[in-house]
Amino acid sequence: MKKLSLLIFIAILSACNTNSKKEIVMPYSEEAFEKTIDGKSTRLFRLENKNGMVVTLTNYGAKIVSVYTPGKDGNFADVLLGFKSIDEYQKYGASHGAVVGPFANRIANAQFVIDSDTFRLPVNNGEACLHSGPDSWYRKVWDYEAKGNTVRLTLESPDGEFGFPGNKKALVTYTLTDEDELRIDYEVTTDKPTHINLTNHSYFNLRGEGNGDILDHILVINAGKSTPVVDNSMIPTGEIADIRGTELDFTSPHAIGERIDADHQQLIYGNGYDFNYVPDKNPGELTFAASAYEPESGRYMEVFTTEPGIQLYTGNFLNGTETGKSGVPYEKRTGFCLETQHYPDSPNKPGFPSTLLNPGEVYKSTTVFKFSVKNS
Repeated sequence: MKKLSLLIFIAILSACNTNSKKEIVMPYSEEAFEKTIDGKSTRLFRLENKNGMVVTLTNYGAKIVSVYTPGKDGNFADVLLGFKSIDEYQKYGASHGAVVGPFANRIANAQFVIDSDTFRLPVNNGEACLHSGPDSWYRKVWDYEAKGNTVRLTLESPDGEFGFPGNKKALVTYTLTDEDELRIDYEVTTDKPTHINLTNHSYFNLRGEGNGDILDHILVINAGKSTPVVDNSMIPTGEIADIRGTELDFTSPHAIGERIDADHQQLIYGNGYDFNYVPDKNPGELTFAASAYEPESGRYMEVFTTEPGIQLYTGNFLNGTETGKSGVPYEKRTGFCLETQHYPDSPNKPGFPSTLLNPGEVYKSTTVFKFSVKNS
């Protein structure tokens, strides 16, 4: 009888241990990410840390596909907008989860000058070049090296590609740590002077992808200044303006939706938040730039960066034409971006921190997204 009771106890204990680890069932397969594009093979990478956090990546566009992280109830959710296959990433918007390069954000009149030579870029946003054009690095297949919870992605971009001078070599390293951090390290070299400004363009929804809008997320941005825009072209004026006390100020916590439709000229130009903030930090220092908290789930995300700027974009032009991993169309403001970067139009704004990269120099940048849970 004692032996039977012991066996029952062991069985119950085993069942409890098994159930305590929540299985993450993804709505896509590895096979859906295996394709040949321009003679190169794409694939899906899965990183998982000791806490059960899971990140998936693809070498198509060096994109983050999913970030599974727990809420205060212990249940994991994918907090990243994205798609279920390479086919869908080719069909829909190229920026989801992607490394944007060689130059993120806008360049006015789609051109810049280096040493009296004018370089013309693709026009894809009014009269401007946005994110280096419609077919830039986020539609390229990167070479890869995967080891443990680190994936190194490399790309060679030839002289003149998308209008940018120089044979450029890019390295992006994704690392998932046991502290629930997703770290992104960037490096670029060139053999001719060129302008470089890389970012990751992930859309987040901490309630869970496909689970409503992001207007209740509580946001903090460690920046008392921003770079105002001239009009709805969203090209900066060149000024670095104090925004404390305005509807753009997130130095104290505010819900994204609290003031998003306020009668503020900058918000009218952007149809919501779509602005570059200037974090209060030392140049090149890896430090806190922003955070987002979703009260219902308790999920909390912090952003640390070496970059001098961070772009808040609140998905103002998502319009339901893209259907995400959960089968739900992405409507307006169902995701937000915190894009660490140099300032928009820096090549044409001498008062902004320089984005010029010369031969013999190495562009280096680091951004960390750290996930945790808050109960209030």
